[in-house]
Amino acid sequence: MGRFSGIVDTGTAAEMRLDRYAADRLGLLSRSQIKNRSTEVKLNGKTVKLSKQVRSGDSLELVWLDSVPQTLEPENIPLDILYEDSRVIVVNKAAGMVVHPGAGNHGGTLANALLYRRLRKNLLCGETPGRDGQALRTGIVHRLDKDTSGVIIAAWDDSALAFLAAQFKAGKTKKRYAALVTGTPENAEGIITGFVIRDRADRKKFTVTDVPGKGKAARTRYRVIRSWGAYSLLLLRPKTGRTHQLRVHLKSIGHPVAGDPIYGYKEKPSVLVHKGLMLHAYSLEITLPGPLPGALRREGAPLPDERPALFKAPLPLSFRENIAALKRRFP
Repeated sequence: MGRFSGIVDTGTAAEMRLDRYAADRLGLLSRSQIKNRSTEVKLNGKTVKLSKQVRSGDSLELVWLDSVPQTLEPENIPLDILYEDSRVIVVNKAAGMVVHPGAGNHGGTLANALLYRRLRKNLLCGETPGRDGQALRTGIVHRLDKDTSGVIIAAWDDSALAFLAAQFKAGKTKKRYAALVTGTPENAEGIITGFVIRDRADRKKFTVTDVPGKGKAARTRYRVIRSWGAYSLLLLRPKTGRTHQLRVHLKSIGHPVAGDPIYGYKEKPSVLVHKGLMLHAYSLEITLPGPLPGALRREGAPLPDERPALFKAPLPLSFRENIAALKRRFP
């Protein structure tokens, strides 16, 4: 069960819809979550609807049900944890780990591992497992492909999940990837654009089209860090978050990610000692939600720091050994 009690501050707006204020200004839940969680609302002591207009100075109380527990088995899978507090966890995901269970991947996923960790933390704190669904929440905010390694963040409660998800949706996060690609782009840096759309010949794949309205607009900035002719190390900054975006964009300019089984070229003898996908989520810059809203009001603590936190995951061993092999071959 989630709760909030506080004084309304609509900022420069004279009035705001209550559900919009709770979602956009407080960041408690998304508007759809507020609508679907049997929310109980009191404004100045009176029960009102979510469509009610609120003004600065109003007294607001919100109570909502937590998300329905997932049918998911906890698994004791070791994780490389970069950061953790009472509301979020940041993990350096290993290549080969699936984020969510799906067809052919019912276990061994990041979601299974996070569920186990949350359940164990509750037991150590003397909490009842599964109380209010808390122990069964994994709260994964975004995704990485199975074979992509690197930084991924998850939330332990609904309001933290909504707070983080809103930043991804608004493009306020900064993600950087390292990629070892085949060949060397003509320009040392540039921007790849195009609409990402499903490939008609293979529905599991995506492709790029220049026809507006035929896909989702995508934009990726890249910079060549080092070139060895046959391979290059790139730093990527996606401006959008489409499925397979980086892999599809790099293929569209003729330089697919090395070891990509879907979008890459057929394997040829090479100096690389590791053949897996050479794509790594190197860093994530995002603002953390801070203490729970109720705690802010009770303890008089400051609001969450608006300065974003920066999390970095070092290049995995496979990356480092492939780069070392290229340096030996092309000093």
